Amino acid sequence: MATKQAFQEQLNPFEIAKQQFNIAADYLDLDPSMRHVLETPKRQLIVSIPVKMDGGDVQVFEGYRVQHNVARGPAKGGIRYHPNVSLDEVKALATWMTWKCATLGIPYGGGKGGVICDPKRMSKDELERLTRRYAFEIAPIIGPDRDIPAPDVYTDEQTMAWIMDTISMVRGHTELGVVTGKPISLGGSLGRNEATARGCLYALREACKVKGMSLQGSRVSVHGFGNAGANIARLVAEDGARVVAICDSKIGLYAEGGIDIQEALRHKAKTKCLAGMRGVKEIPSDDVLTVDCDILLPSALENAITLANVGKVKARIIAELANGPTTPGSDRVLADNGVFLVPDILANAGGVTVSYYEWVQDQYSFFWSESHINETLEQAMRVAFKSVHETAQRYDTDMRTGAYILAVDRVAEATRVRGIFP
Repeated sequence: MATKQAFQEQLNPFEIAKQQFNIAADYLDLDPSMRHVLETPKRQLIVSIPVKMDGGDVQVFEGYRVQHNVARGPAKGGIRYHPNVSLDEVKALATWMTWKCATLGIPYGGGKGGVICDPKRMSKDELERLTRRYAFEIAPIIGPDRDIPAPDVYTDEQTMAWIMDTISMVRGHTELGVVTGKPISLGGSLGRNEATARGCLYALREACKVKGMSLQGSRVSVHGFGNAGANIARLVAEDGARVVAICDSKIGLYAEGGIDIQEALRHKAKTKCLAGMRGVKEIPSDDVLTVDCDILLPSALENAITLANVGKVKARIIAELANGPTTPGSDRVLADNGVFLVPDILANAGGVTVSYYEWVQDQYSFFWSESHINETLEQAMRVAFKSVHETAQRYDTDMRTGAYILAVDRVAEATRVRGIFP
């Protein structure tokens, strides 16, 4: 029983986030006082969300908003709706957002939100009522200069529109910049929908250069087929890669000759799942992590690659579109096996980068073309990749630790310069 509990503790996302931070802090020789400040979330809000359901009864949901650090600017981070949301998960995600923004040099701190619910079992009207009440409850701590939410797991541009409208009603004026990931008609940014995947594509191209590989012709496996997973599968296929495996939460698909991603997108749009697609072999979802491939793209939830399955991973490059998909123990195994891992705080930072562009556009009411956004994103991702890779080489360590050293040093410097009030 004790062994089982110890194993479960290792999978606690906030404990993992602290482990990753402390590894970088050791390299930087941070003093204990600075460590305490940087590993402790600044603010944690827990709210009760009463929602009148379609049947007339009222259910009460629990929601969270965590702001980890705001030394470099307002908090920034998504909102997820999922049955397994927990306060520790949201704290971890807020922490990772702090380091992600610092890695890209974006003037934000880290925030995150979540509601414990099963959106697949709720109607659109119920989701709207839940969203608006949640937005009202967290309204005192969010805003364009305080904390800017965005979409995450099982939330989308419609969710953001409801939040923006609710906050605007509360404050008596339209507040475009209170959230990002909005519809274009409400101050959203061109390119935001595929920004996470496109940013990963740019980082992946750089990783291929480091490994002396070509993305064209490479065999790619994508674990997860939500917004980020579906978009990266499409983008790498357009770059000439052969996507041999994809999956959703229910089923995985495998085809040695490559999966027709456009057909998979059409099939999922029509049936709401990947099951039943012709010309492919159905496999368990988690087998997508261990199929024979050159590049693995974990694009679902955290703790996908653990000590239980890392020994079966065959990819030469892993780029993490999901947040926290690889445990620290698995990191060590992958490094020992020569796998080049592009960490989440770099690989999936395209989303928050274009969210930053959206926020800037909203602040100035001046909007950019999609080509300008994509070009600016590519430059930002290439600069960040180069900085992380150079840091990793300078400290003779892996890319994740290199990214953390870079990010933690930037946040620590901002904290030192600002000082502690009063």
